[in-house]
Amino acid sequence: MDFSPTTQAKSSMFNGTLESLVFAKLNQFFNEIHSQGKNIETLNQQHKDEYYLMAINLLLEYVWDNNNYYREKLIENGFTQPHIAHKKDIEKIPFLEKDQLKGNRDLLLSVDHLKITQYHLTSGTTGKPIYNALTLADQYYHDAIPSYPTLYEGDSSSDVVGIALPYEFAQPALGFHRLYQFIFGAAIVSLGKGGYMAPLDKTVDAIQQFKISIIITTPSYAALLAEQIEKVGLSIGKEIQVRKLMLTGEGCSPQFITRLKEIWNCEIHQIYGSTECGLVGIQSNVEDGYQVLDGNVLVEIINDNGQPIEDGEVGEIVITTLLREAMPFIRYKTGDIGFLQEPSENARNKLKRLHLRGRKGSTFIIEGVDYSPILLEHFLLMIPEVGLWFTFVIEEEELTIEIENPIGVDEEELIENVKRHMYSSAGVVCEVRISNNIERQYSKVNRVFFKGEKK
Repeated sequence: MDFSPTTQAKSSMFNGTLESLVFAKLNQFFNEIHSQGKNIETLNQQHKDEYYLMAINLLLEYVWDNNNYYREKLIENGFTQPHIAHKKDIEKIPFLEKDQLKGNRDLLLSVDHLKITQYHLTSGTTGKPIYNALTLADQYYHDAIPSYPTLYEGDSSSDVVGIALPYEFAQPALGFHRLYQFIFGAAIVSLGKGGYMAPLDKTVDAIQQFKISIIITTPSYAALLAEQIEKVGLSIGKEIQVRKLMLTGEGCSPQFITRLKEIWNCEIHQIYGSTECGLVGIQSNVEDGYQVLDGNVLVEIINDNGQPIEDGEVGEIVITTLLREAMPFIRYKTGDIGFLQEPSENARNKLKRLHLRGRKGSTFIIEGVDYSPILLEHFLLMIPEVGLWFTFVIEEEELTIEIENPIGVDEEELIENVKRHMYSSAGVVCEVRISNNIERQYSKVNRVFFKGEKK
């Protein structure tokens, strides 16, 4: 990141504590390469691997000394000291599974409770939540140790940033709040995401009144905001002038993003990250994939047997956080599916590219064939007459797609067009039902319902 003078002054308050932390050597490493006019974006793979080896060994030493769980697991897996000889030896380190973490608040805690200044937890929609904790330096300094001059805009002091994400419990809203306010110098409007204090009409009014230029939200909520803007008689591009959407928190298809670009007529960046691991990658072009924050995280792809696989092969995404003091996540199996790719020769930086392909267990079977809901969404939204709100209803391996008819075309013609297009493009046989008003979802959107679940 390119620091402004104000940010440098603010971050200096942490410098006195760095020497006692594992991050002192990493901070020194980046200071040295920055002084040479280099950064993590420009390092070749050999130098990155040297950095990873150093960072992993420092991290292993840190948790060996400060966390009983990690130390015991390393010993169980044959470690007599917290050290690996080569970067590829990371596969000797045991995985961190979600089930180990659910409901276990302090399992990964590696500092005294008195040093914790922020707690977060996941939604727990699939059971008990996963907890995370941050020190003050985790929140305001560690993530900014590496510099990403092409990935971030730098100074954003002329922007007003509206954060339309939940501030309750989870990390992303406060994470982006700190990033834009503390690092980039922007003014922040905490819009929230629906609820008692943030109904849609009030949110749209705030976007207009504060002249918000950047909105950080989920893809589905960006669609909801656009609907509300039209409903109250305002126009995007006139009364509402947003130059960038930053979308996170939900998976969506490239075609959904294309639709949002048409509606908002602005730059769109997609963000991949989590409450557990923080920011992992940024995507500005769906074809290019997410540019991975190689200085902050190490991303691996593994097969079903837990073995690392080559770039270009699809598997489960595993993340190691390299700059977290309070609660490091080491070889954390995310449950997300994707593949890694080297940047093209003419790319602006040498950061790895990560392409997402959904989540484990998110597919459904239609007539014996496994389908991805994101892939079906992509093909469905290729039909201009279909709106951005729809559901896939599954009953005994049969699919019904429920859609709206926002522009009022002939319903029978629309139904036949959707059925024909979904079969020819995706190979799926389906029924189609027109609804006057599909229920809008303010939480993480779910478009797949099995018969009996949908109200």
